[in-house]
Amino acid sequence: MNAIVLFSTTFVLVFALGVNTLSVNKGQYGIAFLTSFLISGSNLVILRAVPQGDLLEVAAYMLGGPFGIVTSMWVHERVLERKR
Repeated sequence: MNAIVLFSTTFVLVFALGVNTLSVNKGQYGIAFLTSFLISGSNLVILRAVPQGDLLEVAAYMLGGPFGIVTSMWVHERVLERKR
């Protein structure tokens, strides 16, 4: 169960970091503001869960990032930029 939490939380963290960065670069203040809450919340969960992680949980943590960043780029390009 902890591996699922770590994957999901890392995915959300890196997704939010990606959307936040793209939004800052494009001057989208509201989106940048909102994604900051996802970033800080995800960091809190990760910092509590990782120290006692086993190999499966570390792998889940490491896989969440690549999936999160690619998804954030896709969503920002196709969803958030169209609304502008």
